[in-house]
Amino acid sequence: MSPQVQRTDPPYMQVVKHIKAEIESGVLQDGQKIDSVRAIAAKWKISLATATKVVGVLKAEGLVRSEPGKGSIVTREQAAASAKDRVIRSLEGRIYAANERAEIRSAELVPAPEEVADALGVPEGTNVIRRQRVTLRDDVPSSASTSWFHGELADTAPLLLEAKRLPQGTPKYVEEKAGLTPAAGKDQLRADIASEEDSAALGIPLGSPVLRKQNWVLNADGDVIEFGQSVSVARRWATYNYEISR
Repeated sequence: MSPQVQRTDPPYMQVVKHIKAEIESGVLQDGQKIDSVRAIAAKWKISLATATKVVGVLKAEGLVRSEPGKGSIVTREQAAASAKDRVIRSLEGRIYAANERAEIRSAELVPAPEEVADALGVPEGTNVIRRQRVTLRDDVPSSASTSWFHGELADTAPLLLEAKRLPQGTPKYVEEKAGLTPAAGKDQLRADIASEEDSAALGIPLGSPVLRKQNWVLNADGDVIEFGQSVSVARRWATYNYEISR
């Protein structure tokens, strides 16, 4: 059955999301050619101008590149997953792209440092859960991240304290075990240089440029479910789509 344009998102964004999902799931892999602008227009019954916009967005997000004589080729090497991507993928049962995997380096109860205590809304020194992971793309480290949770989840979601991957992802696992459903998020990003810890985790020289992020995952009441900190290697785009209402 041919894909059909729905009337929710703008037509070009529906097509973008469809192709992005194929890239993330591995249906379209690095080095493969995506449909031409004319083929996209014919398949989705949209104008050439709209199809051109589709390819332009995919290029801008670092998911495809133009290659003379070949057309638009899939490349994920410039794209970095956002915190929103990770949460949504987990809730939908999709965690990593075909060429990605994560290694859980540690999972333990620790006294909350000041910045973590402030982020979670608990007194400094309160026991909290810390999960540290490194994400690899094509077996090369691309980011290192730490997820922080309230300590009481150790009883209701005990696998958070095991240094192994959760098949459904931590957001989905916490929702299943503790009934905490993500409803909103907040992200902060800054350019930075690699610390000794970053250098060791990512295999990059000390002082290399990196993108440092903090994110909060909140439930419908505004309570913090998870506070995350991560660092990504340079030259990767992190893309965020959002609506503006007044």
